[in-house]
Amino acid sequence: MTPIPHSPFSVSLAALASAFLALAAGTAQAEKADRLKPLNVEADQPSNLDLQKKVVVFNGNVVITKGSLVIRAAKIEVRETPDGYQVAVATGSTGKPATFRQKRDGVDEHIEGQAERLEYDSKADTVRFVNAAVVRRLRGTVVADEITGNLVSYDASSEVFTVSGGAPNANGTGGRVRAVLTPRDGSPGTNESTSQAASQPAAPASPASPASPALPPSTSSGGKR
Repeated sequence: MTPIPHSPFSVSLAALASAFLALAAGTAQAEKADRLKPLNVEADQPSNLDLQKKVVVFNGNVVITKGSLVIRAAKIEVRETPDGYQVAVATGSTGKPATFRQKRDGVDEHIEGQAERLEYDSKADTVRFVNAAVVRRLRGTVVADEITGNLVSYDASSEVFTVSGGAPNANGTGGRVRAVLTPRDGSPGTNESTSQAASQPAAPASPASPASPALPPSTSSGGKR
């Protein structure tokens, strides 16, 4: 397995601890392609490997890749479960949260997000964004949907999000969650908003003042969300 190049410290996690960090086995038809890819790690500093606990800790601009999945953080701890899967906990630094990005199957869309801490479970194929979480769905490079909250959970297999807020602060706003959802072009939601806007009668033009040239009447068109 070839390590990721161009890094002060680059290592294939499977090669580093092949005795216990093996690629998880499973039925290809039931799992996303990324789950069957090797998990690779690169970092600025050498790893701290605990064979007894089956834990590897990486520090300094750490990058995990697993197919199209990419996690970046200041520190990432990777642990093997008894059945051979990996659990990674990524922690950001002050002013620089841990980040996640993964391509959706079959479409030009990505899921990306950030939080103070990310918890990735390769067996469940889930990511938990913990504290100051922001998760987005991008169509190409355009943000389609955005969810913010204290905790956002993403199930990549079912493509289901779960979001919760934190404890309310003094002004009672800390516990709120926020979501911005955009309909796809050509969807019923988009067509409905466009047709409603098109059905609105045009405002009559105001008569021009004799002292000034007449201005063309303003027009409005329905925009897509």
